Amino acid sequence: MTDAQTITALYRAENEAMVTKDVARLAQILAPTMTLTHMTGYVQPKLEWIDQIQNEEMRYFNSEEVGLEILQVSAHQASLIGQNKVKASVWGSAVHVWPLAMKMYFIKDNGVWLISKQEASTF
Repeated sequence: MTDAQTITALYRAENEAMVTKDVARLAQILAPTMTLTHMTGYVQPKLEWIDQIQNEEMRYFNSEEVGLEILQVSAHQASLIGQNKVKASVWGSAVHVWPLAMKMYFIKDNGVWLISKQEASTF
């Protein structure tokens, strides 16, 4: 598998794990220092995000990929923008389908690609 294919697979694995609440898988594919910057500007650490998925403060019902663009791949860093329609309830909000554009950054650590940073916006 090429590096581009690997980071694409990680992007898709994260979306699947969010929906299925597979927090073990999320813990595995996210770098220890990963942050998620929400549309509100809030920068959320990895463990807090995973905890909120587990306790359903952030509940993802479905994630349908509608676009994906790899921006950059080098020996130890990569980035992409993925567009998904995400059906979710966030922090007690009503269930809504969000057209999310997620800019993701990846690092290669000891030969293993991990998601290192995420920035959410809409498209």
